Amino acid sequence: MATPKIAVLVGSLRTGSHNLALAHALEKLAGNKASFDYVQIGNLPLYNQDFDKHYPAEGVRLKGQIRSADAVLFVTPEYNRSIPGVLKNAIDLASRPYGDSAFAGKPAAVVGASIGVIGTALAQQHLRNVLAYLDMPVLGQPEVFLHFKEGLIDADGEIGNDSTRGFLQGFTDKFLAWIATHHGG
Repeated sequence: MATPKIAVLVGSLRTGSHNLALAHALEKLAGNKASFDYVQIGNLPLYNQDFDKHYPAEGVRLKGQIRSADAVLFVTPEYNRSIPGVLKNAIDLASRPYGDSAFAGKPAAVVGASIGVIGTALAQQHLRNVLAYLDMPVLGQPEVFLHFKEGLIDADGEIGNDSTRGFLQGFTDKFLAWIATHHGG
C-alpha cells in the first residue's frame, strides 16, 4: 500500500489546543509512513436536514476531504463528559444525507488529551458509539486517554517523556497496521 493519507479531525478549536498538539505529535511519530490532512471544522454550518436537498459548499468540502483519505483520526477533548459540539456537527455533516456518508468503511482511531486525570475516556466512548453506527472499523487498543501536563508535548511536537513517547509510538504503529489491514474497506 502507498503511504496512507489520514484525515485528522480535532475537536478543539482553541489556540494552544492540547489535542492539536497531540495530533502533531502523532504525525511526527508516523514520520514518512503516513500523511496527515487536518480537516478544518470550525467554520462549518450547523447541520440541518434541509441541506440534504442542496448541500452547502463547506459540507461538500468536508465530505471530499474525508473521502480522499484512507483513514480518519479523531482527536477529541472531553466537554461535559462527551464530545464537543463542533466535532459532532462535523460528523453529522459528513455522514448525511442518509446513504451518502463520507465515513462508511474508513478505518479510524480515537485519541484524546485533557488536563483531567481520566483524560477523555467518556468522550471517546460516546464517539466510538457514533463511529460504530457510521460503519467505521475503529482501532480498539491501545486506548489513548492522555493526561496532559505542562511540558508533555512542546510546540514542535516533541514528547518530553520517554514512557509517553514509547506508548504513543506503539499506538501510531498499531494504527498504521490497522489502516493497512482495512485499506479499501
